[in-house]
Amino acid sequence: MWIFAVGQLGWSTLSGIISAWFVTFYLPTEADISQGGALQYIMPGLVIGGFLTVLGLITALSRIFDAVTDPLIASMSDRSKNKRGRRIPFMQYAAVPLAVVTVLLFCAPVREISGWNVLWISVFIVLFYLFMTMYCTPYNALISEFGKTPDDRMFISTAISLTYFVGTLLAYTPFVFAGLIRGSVGFAWSYRICFIILALIAAVCMLLPTFLLNEKDFVDTAPSNANMFKSLAATFKNGDFRTFVFSDIMYWVGLTLFQTGLPFFVKVSMNISESFTMYFLGGMTVLSAAFYPIVSKLVKKFGKKKLTVVGFSGLALAYVIATLIGVFGTAENPGLLGIGKIPGVVFGALICVIAAFPMALLGIIPQSIVADVAEADGIVTGENREGMFFAARTFAMKFGQSLAMLLFTSLAIIGTTQNTNSNDISASTLGMTVVGIVAVAFCIAGAVILLFYNEKKIMRTIEKPVASAETPDSSKSESNESTEFASTEPDNVSDNVSDDDRISDNGERQ
Repeated sequence: MWIFAVGQLGWSTLSGIISAWFVTFYLPTEADISQGGALQYIMPGLVIGGFLTVLGLITALSRIFDAVTDPLIASMSDRSKNKRGRRIPFMQYAAVPLAVVTVLLFCAPVREISGWNVLWISVFIVLFYLFMTMYCTPYNALISEFGKTPDDRMFISTAISLTYFVGTLLAYTPFVFAGLIRGSVGFAWSYRICFIILALIAAVCMLLPTFLLNEKDFVDTAPSNANMFKSLAATFKNGDFRTFVFSDIMYWVGLTLFQTGLPFFVKVSMNISESFTMYFLGGMTVLSAAFYPIVSKLVKKFGKKKLTVVGFSGLALAYVIATLIGVFGTAENPGLLGIGKIPGVVFGALICVIAAFPMALLGIIPQSIVADVAEADGIVTGENREGMFFAARTFAMKFGQSLAMLLFTSLAIIGTTQNTNSNDISASTLGMTVVGIVAVAFCIAGAVILLFYNEKKIMRTIEKPVASAETPDSSKSESNESTEFASTEPDNVSDNVSDDDRISDNGERQ
């Protein structure tokens, strides 16, 4: 399980590079240009319709492509008959190209504003998302397939959550190391060297599970026969999964608003050095990891649904404090009311402490919930569509992140006069306060929606076949055994399963 988790360390590092540095590299501030030697490779400013940058349009179009490839790769993986397994071959073929493309994305060929650079970035961001999907969708499907029991799935979710945070933290290291070598290699190569080193580490991490784990030793499932559209439709036919996905979208919007806004909360609301971003993120990651060992114990006592709601509530509380910073102010920034006297660093540390436990809950449990739903659906329908379930969850993540980016760029500049042709379209204190309020609203919405998820039904569906296998009645035929399984189904479970699903389930068992 730990070998498997190393793969997530690899891809999360590459994903973190794009999230943290794509905009910073290609839309440098005036200070980066005048003091750091940064170059402009593409046209800056809100030059498309007066509200969108060239880079924003490229990102939006690449996300549309990405939305199409998610279910496509999931279907191909679910239906694969490769003798090495349905998942590992996809991951192995995608690992090295993903690492290479990540570096090439930051190597635009013309050292000035040029249409060729726009074409270069457009091609490589599409390739990045293609190879990312080829690796991540099969990888996530293995969570359900490697995890034979709810406890195993919780352990895997815990392990990959930890490696995800470590990978994301690695992606932020250029905040420190790029500055150390910038004087000798220049602005662009100070980042490129860091990205090359990180990409090499990531490639090795992604390949390790594909060489050290034999999928067939752990997984014995038949390929799905449904095509992409039927499989996707069947996946979203599951009512509990739909509930989870809508809640998950709320989570990713709220989380991305905070992660994207963290450097701005530091620079604008707290008015302290941007370098504190890495310190706060690192501290929150370490503290969050310290809670990981107790999450599984809490799940056994309280269940996944309740703890996820607690996670949403705790994250909302952290966002409330971030919002109040802009309202009351700090010792470094008077804020909107001008009454704050507490140093911004204190607020930053408080936010990290409060957010650490919710981040541990939300980093571990949702993946395990998807695995539970996928297994329960497989029991009911007889179709093994783990890849499609995790692809749908990945789509929810990407949709939430994209929506958050659009919201952030629109909300963060509220209350300030900007030159739309400048790269320095910066956030304001009022704008960051609004961002915080919106993030709180999305977290609360996510918690409310999740209340409608029927965790008891899912767990009973998973546990019934196990119980049936452990207490066979030898006096009955297989046909009667199947009929008994159907007739003794608890009323509250039966009410939530469609007639078609029940017939399919019984037919499969007979």
